[in-house]
Amino acid sequence: MKFTHLTVLVAALLSSGQSRPVVTPDPPHVCGECDAWNRPVEPFRIFGNTHYVGVDGLSALLVTSPDGHVLLDGGLPQSAPIIDANIRVLGFRTEDIRLIVNSHAHFDHAGGIAALQRVSGATVAASASGARAIEAGGPGPDDPQYGFGRAANAVPPVKSVKIVSDREVLRVGPLAITAHLTPGHTPGSTTWTWQSCEGARCVNVVYADSLNAVSAPQFRFTGSATSPSVEEQFRRSVTTVEQLPCDIVVAVHPSFTNLAGKRARQKKQPDVNPFIDATGCRVYAADARKRLEQRIADERK
Repeated sequence: MKFTHLTVLVAALLSSGQSRPVVTPDPPHVCGECDAWNRPVEPFRIFGNTHYVGVDGLSALLVTSPDGHVLLDGGLPQSAPIIDANIRVLGFRTEDIRLIVNSHAHFDHAGGIAALQRVSGATVAASASGARAIEAGGPGPDDPQYGFGRAANAVPPVKSVKIVSDREVLRVGPLAITAHLTPGHTPGSTTWTWQSCEGARCVNVVYADSLNAVSAPQFRFTGSATSPSVEEQFRRSVTTVEQLPCDIVVAVHPSFTNLAGKRARQKKQPDVNPFIDATGCRVYAADARKRLEQRIADERK
């Protein structure tokens, strides 16, 4: 079941009261896929304290605790009010987010972070390259999609983004989330992992960044006269995701890990959790590796 914008926003308002802080989104980003990506969907619990609060084509996850929450990604600028409403529909408060982390600093994953940070006051964290891009309001020349131009790449800026290093653990109360740098799609791409528990059962959750070799026309992943090759670096990133402890994987674009199909099965059989799949990361990495090798072969023709 898909919610309309009105249904989500009204439900959130009723569940949280009239005095709640209001998310003021930044100007919407315009792109060919943006309207489809930004369609609201019903938020839901994936496992334990891990919840899906994103939109139809762009993931955002909320990991909750009594001492504050962690939000992963913010979708498009126009996604921020929907993510806020989804959080409240689930019975949580956006103001209780203490940490917002980013997968990569493109407009479709970092666009809503500024607005959500203004409401929550949360610390925003990203890789060194990602932090520079978020603070600057867009990626730099080393990003494969930089050639699309400033307007196409613009991100609402955030000041004082915390820089995280590979395998650094960030904590919010009892929550511990680990950054795994997986550069390739962007130079700052980051995959995040944590554990979620239901009673005595704990599982490893992976929020997998994009492993797609997508770029502006002039960029070459195999290198050029103006940019070094990132081919081997990208291959290592695919292997990193492949080898992570992984019981549940959600990709930054939910279709990459069939989130909608799993959610449909979850609703039909609530006693069986289809998100738990020990092969998920390996399957995601294998598909990504095929696409990367095809792109590299095409560049070498």
